[in-house]
Amino acid sequence: MTHELDSVFPAAPGGRHVVLHTRVITGTGGGPDKTILLSAPFMSGTPYWLVAAYLHPPDDPGFHEVQNKAVQAGCPLIAVPDAGPLDCSVFRVLLDLCRRYKVRIWHGHDYKSNLLGLAVRPFWNMKLVTTVHGWVKRTAKTPLYYAIDRWCLPYYHRVICVSPDLIDRARTLGVPDERLSLVFNAIDESRFKRHHPPDQARLRLQYQVPPGRVVMGAVGRLSTEKGFCLLIRAVHALVERGLDLELWIAGEGDQRGDLEDMVERYDLAGRVRLLGFVEDTISLYHALDLFVLSSLREGLPNVVLEAMSMHVPVVVTQVGGVGDLIQHEQTGLICTAGELDALIEACQRLVTDKTLRRRLAMAGRKAIESHYSFGQRMDQIRHIYDNVLGIPKPNTADSPSSA
Repeated sequence: MTHELDSVFPAAPGGRHVVLHTRVITGTGGGPDKTILLSAPFMSGTPYWLVAAYLHPPDDPGFHEVQNKAVQAGCPLIAVPDAGPLDCSVFRVLLDLCRRYKVRIWHGHDYKSNLLGLAVRPFWNMKLVTTVHGWVKRTAKTPLYYAIDRWCLPYYHRVICVSPDLIDRARTLGVPDERLSLVFNAIDESRFKRHHPPDQARLRLQYQVPPGRVVMGAVGRLSTEKGFCLLIRAVHALVERGLDLELWIAGEGDQRGDLEDMVERYDLAGRVRLLGFVEDTISLYHALDLFVLSSLREGLPNVVLEAMSMHVPVVVTQVGGVGDLIQHEQTGLICTAGELDALIEACQRLVTDKTLRRRLAMAGRKAIESHYSFGQRMDQIRHIYDNVLGIPKPNTADSPSSA
């Protein structure tokens, strides 16, 4: 193990505190996985050096895309094959990593990495930090995962939540206020920035979009909680009303077959495109006239931040921290999660009103620049690390009310 790491990863720079980010990941990952990787360069020039260890199913083909993202972001990424709950080698690998890198802070991002942090700590003294991204994907095992977090989180030195509702949930799990911090998700607005004049031609030509047609977009894992079935039904209703539009959904997941069946059943083959995994999301956003978040459950989704940063107007459902991000009628349109009629009406307004699209797009970009800059977020994270390690920082407001 050590010899292999020596040949691939540089030693941690001398004199800097090592933070090990750990997370379970499948396929090409999601917003939290990307956020972790993007964090590394923002810690350059600080006392902290970040390395990520992602637990993934052996031979998962999607993990290669994650590795490519890590290289592009400049974040050291260690692949930890994980064969399941009985795979004891995962514990040994992570303990070895902590000893090798002399980890000062373990930063977990899900129930399993939280549990592993507690398991490793008796053998390697370090501080425990976790980010709660939300318990959104519900399966038969969800109650077990929630129970594990209920047991783990009160033992963590700091629990970071990405939205106020998750602060409330963490309190119910027994986490005291002095160990809670509210840090909203953020976006690198210097990277997610629309070119002027807008570069919409390439993807629209590739997909042969007729002139004048409005293109709606959605990005996310193809699973039930994302509400894509509802979104396809909304598109069907809008097309039936005579509106010229189409929907692009970027992402992969276990619901793909069901969505393909819906497209065929509603005769939407020329109106709904399931794009699969899209590496170049910036080009995707350039091609969109509006973005739709139809989710039934979320924390604070990065894809909405990305769309707003790219001057794409958004329709969102009232889930998780979205209500703190979006001001209805000012920076986007909000509708009730799970209500088809509300989703149809909100989408129709943006499809038919170009002036409204332009106004919301401009206001959304300004909101990102003012309140959801990635640099500002990483300043907050650094202050939390300072606090956990006992490094004094003057005038640091670090409480659940800090944004």
